[in-house]
Amino acid sequence: MRAVRIREPGDLDVLELGEVSLRDPGVGEVRVKVAAAGLNRADLMQRAGRYPAPPGVAADVPGLEYAGLVEAVGAEVRGVAVGDRVMGLVAGGAMAEAVVVHHRELMAVPEAMSLTDAASIPEAFATAWDALVQAGARMGDVVLVHAAASGVGTAATQLARAMGARVIGTGRNAAKLARCAEWGLDEAVVAKDGRFADAVMARTGGAGVTVVLDLVGGGYLEESLRCAAQGARVMLLATTGGGTATLPLGLALSKRVTVKGTVLRSRALEEKIALARGFSGAVAPGFASGALRPVVDAVLPMEQVREAHRRMASDETVGKIVLRW
Repeated sequence: MRAVRIREPGDLDVLELGEVSLRDPGVGEVRVKVAAAGLNRADLMQRAGRYPAPPGVAADVPGLEYAGLVEAVGAEVRGVAVGDRVMGLVAGGAMAEAVVVHHRELMAVPEAMSLTDAASIPEAFATAWDALVQAGARMGDVVLVHAAASGVGTAATQLARAMGARVIGTGRNAAKLARCAEWGLDEAVVAKDGRFADAVMARTGGAGVTVVLDLVGGGYLEESLRCAAQGARVMLLATTGGGTATLPLGLALSKRVTVKGTVLRSRALEEKIALARGFSGAVAPGFASGALRPVVDAVLPMEQVREAHRRMASDETVGKIVLRW
């Protein structure tokens, strides 16, 4: 079958379409014919050699999320049939014509939604929802979302608003932030040279924010603590802005702040199954009702994977880029 391959770590020219093999589904597994796959920052980092695939996952085929049709089922599979429209998360390999996954990891594609739109949902919305749940986000919280115009950022904004929270978003591009009002962002703060704490404190009347979703990393941690409220929960989800950070202990101690890191890719199978089940029950109905919607910046053919990487690296996008077969 065809797949996007990373010939070796490097720049755009190491990406190519090639032939790879795929095993048959085993006990409890299904094979999904992939219609489309979402592009994520992790794919860019993997291509550059800065985010290797977990053990046991092919290192040369990127892709963490997909949508498609079930085309084969293994033994002991229940509740899934050939032809079902499904979407899901994988630790790698989604940018191929097919993937083999455990049937309990599957999530149904919302009715009336295209498979290309569905491919933009799993990584962004599951990451955001899981982080908000871990942070105990609830009605009345003030949630600060960094990189609010990103795929995870636009998802987090919608989900936090659905939980009854007020959402403040940061970003480096004022025009992109302005568009985020379409997805419920209450207030936007342009992070000039990575600085945003003073502006956030002003917007909250000096009270600070109760939840932070840090989709940047690096120096954003220290700034986040500066504008955190007493007892705030800070969730670290990315390192695109830097893999190291300064933790001002005085602020963390005096404000009794909880700082926690989280990632989906390296979780064990049972954890991923639990995530898929929880997401299907708590979040998926929001797409059917119209309360939630995927934010897709562009859909490109898989043959244009280099252009997709270039586009994402340019920071010109709002929401997700999807690659289709």
